[in-house]
Amino acid sequence: MAMIFPIERWFHNFQAYMITVTVWLYAVYFINRAVTVPFLFRGERKRIFGILLIVTSLVATYLLSDVMLYNPKPNIHDFGITRILPHIQQYQQAIWSLFMIVEAFSFAVGLLTEVNLRKSYLREVEADRDKAEIELYKAQIKPHFMFNTLNSLYGLFLTQNGKALESLEKFISMMRYIHTTSGHDLVPLSDETDYIRQYVGLQSLRLNEMTTVTLDIDIEHDAIEVPPMLLVTFVENCFKHGVSPVEKSDIVISLTEKDGQLLFSTSNRIFPMKRIGEHMGIENCRRRLQLLYPGQHRIEIDNDGHNYKVKLIINLNRI
Repeated sequence: MAMIFPIERWFHNFQAYMITVTVWLYAVYFINRAVTVPFLFRGERKRIFGILLIVTSLVATYLLSDVMLYNPKPNIHDFGITRILPHIQQYQQAIWSLFMIVEAFSFAVGLLTEVNLRKSYLREVEADRDKAEIELYKAQIKPHFMFNTLNSLYGLFLTQNGKALESLEKFISMMRYIHTTSGHDLVPLSDETDYIRQYVGLQSLRLNEMTTVTLDIDIEHDAIEVPPMLLVTFVENCFKHGVSPVEKSDIVISLTEKDGQLLFSTSNRIFPMKRIGEHMGIENCRRRLQLLYPGQHRIEIDNDGHNYKVKLIINLNRI
């Protein structure tokens, strides 16, 4: 853009002046990018300071352009031609034109940089918020399972059931798993399925012949990773609402994994029993799934008042 004007002639005749103008234009560019544009988005005080920088740059450019380098000689070819701004010399027009180009370009680059920084910041904030929310759900699930399991153990010891000691050993193993995985975002699927087996085994010890439990687990890749304590909520729900000491009931739990796709389903009868916070676990799992697998999972829950069925499909390859 500078080469549109007779820069070489001006630089030859007014070297110090042209160097000053060049340094000033570079300074305008970097000041706008690093200070002026960011300050316009940083609160009221900094916004005022940013506006003052813009005004200062305009005043400084005016002072530079106001320097009279020479008085041009009249040109006979100019007679009869009306000039719009007869008192503004060509070099002054050049300074203002280059200043406006630099100002516009620096603001465009600065705004683009600021937008990208803000998008990055918002992504980090959302990621931190989602992580904190997931940790909250995990923290809610742990005591939820612990209290329910302890209640089952209490019943076994109270009735002097011969399986009480075996149940206690399973409970200790389960608590160890919860403790060791509390700081992990993901665990091997094999570890999670072992925990589900232990949980089903522990809950089955307190059941009588009226309840039949079927657990079917078939996974191809043991090392594939899943969030800890995600599926157990649905398993726990089966034993919480699908067991009766006097009526027959069937609990069916199925978990398969093939080519990175996990299919999990549960089915149980419903024996109504009002409990405080009975929907908390399921809703927490729904929210965790939305946060962990957005667009990568499908969950279907069928509740007709007599039977409760859950079907969950997760594409684990895209986590």
